[in-house]
Amino acid sequence: MTNTHDIHIIGGGLAGSEAAWQLAEAGLRVRLSEMRGSGERTPAHQTDDLAELVCSNSFRSDDADSNAVGLLHQEMRALGSIIMAMGDVHKVPAGSALAVDRDGFAAGVTARLAQHPNITVVRERIDTLPASGPTIIATGPLTAPGLADAIGAATGKDQLAFFDAIAPIVHAESIDMDIAWKQSRWNKGEGSDYINCAMDREQYEAFHAALMAGEKTEFREWENVPYFDGCMPIEVMAERGLDTLRFGPMKGVGLDDPRTGRWPYAAVQLRQDNATGTLWNMVGFQTKLKYAEQVRIFRTIPGLENAEFARLGGLHRNTFIRSPELLDATLRLKSAPHIRFAGQITGCEGYVESAAIGLIAGRFWAAELAGRAMTPPPVETALGALLGHITGNARAESYQPMNVNFGLMPPIPGRTKKADRKRMYTDRARVALGEWLAA
Repeated sequence: MTNTHDIHIIGGGLAGSEAAWQLAEAGLRVRLSEMRGSGERTPAHQTDDLAELVCSNSFRSDDADSNAVGLLHQEMRALGSIIMAMGDVHKVPAGSALAVDRDGFAAGVTARLAQHPNITVVRERIDTLPASGPTIIATGPLTAPGLADAIGAATGKDQLAFFDAIAPIVHAESIDMDIAWKQSRWNKGEGSDYINCAMDREQYEAFHAALMAGEKTEFREWENVPYFDGCMPIEVMAERGLDTLRFGPMKGVGLDDPRTGRWPYAAVQLRQDNATGTLWNMVGFQTKLKYAEQVRIFRTIPGLENAEFARLGGLHRNTFIRSPELLDATLRLKSAPHIRFAGQITGCEGYVESAAIGLIAGRFWAAELAGRAMTPPPVETALGALLGHITGNARAESYQPMNVNFGLMPPIPGRTKKADRKRMYTDRARVALGEWLAA
């Protein structure tokens, strides 16, 4: 490989794309290696675009005053995040959440990176860890086997793994809007950002029974690998009890069925998946049901009797390293400090969290290559709290993927109301971020 770059980033997902942008904007030359486009595929990706969203199209809450992920959105915007910038450009209605047109978003990120004079995107598969030179590994939870083996050999630790599942996407024109209706829970956002399909008790119990009996995909080679609670297959949730789903992704509270004027016993929600509104994602319906079973069972949902699916649900294996033990406070691999890790392979969970760790990994390298010491962001910030969890605050022996949340931050002293406490967390975080940026 001709050394025409200052830093090599391996992996063009959300974290790798964000890291590349941060470094390029700092004036450094970046080689961004992405195996998709070189004839390689993964079990989950559909395109060769950088920063492709393989599961939901939602970046979750955009409320920076009372939600930790919304606060992280705000912090990333303040730090010049390309992922947030493109998310804002390609957003679609989703109540108080930030959801995006997945194809427009990924194409936008790809175009911005490809056009940047300091970024060279190379479609190639990397099977070994670079022996020297500044590097960021951001290959995500679907790291190719060769590189995963190389990482395992370098760390001396067994790779951890968990299952991740994908929800189906439905063509809007196939949804019966004489039965379904548009409304956001509690009328948040525009008030009509979701399509809702109501179930009475008999319909719900029959649906639950069908999920339990439906034929599932089995992966014998992945035995004894746990599910991540934040993306659990709906039939696995159903196994936890008859009412688990209707108090989870199928809760009817805050939704007014126009046919009855009341909250339904249970409800299925669909969220807009593209800018034109022709595709809708079944919220919380990630699944390992076989394809034919998905079609059969999901068409028993009122309003989806004639549903046509643009994509059916699926299951894939995610891998991550034991970061609290292996990485230092700035994401460097302790045994090979020329390498930093970023994104979901570090054990953060979620699109925004992955991009955020890519952002800070890029900034750490930009500072180091400029001969400057950079202090990690304060743990009172969402970014600092997430980074701290990954690099040492979590227990290494029981380390599991984690979304950003207020529980990762130092507690607010004294007794306060829950709603007030959330605002105190976010107010404190904004002050801490401002002081960190000024310093």
